[in-house]
Amino acid sequence: MSSNILATIPVLQIENAERSCDFYCGRLGFHKNWEHQFEPGMPWFVSLSRGAVTLFLTEHPESAVGALVYLPVEAVDELAQEFQGNGVDLELKPVTQPWGMREMQLEDPDGNRLRFGQDMEEGEG
Repeated sequence: MSSNILATIPVLQIENAERSCDFYCGRLGFHKNWEHQFEPGMPWFVSLSRGAVTLFLTEHPESAVGALVYLPVEAVDELAQEFQGNGVDLELKPVTQPWGMREMQLEDPDGNRLRFGQDMEEGEG
């Protein structure tokens, strides 16, 4: 008997939990679920969510910086306007790709890349 895999939660390496939480919560609209620190002075581990998407952020040094996370969304252009209104620079402004996805990309303060994609066959054009 096998068990279903219910979700994926990317774990992104960060250097400063406060700065990263300010970016994800203050500019990208995520909210903090919880944060954990084993003892004062130790690295932080943080859980953030927006809708059905959860991200873990870690200051633990064994994680590698520079991940790419692909996030399917309903409306890329609306999200781009929201993010730009919050002062976020888009590395890739919304563009319809030859493979039928409308995508944009940005970088968080630690160099992790977030690519947002809208399926143009399912969503609005």
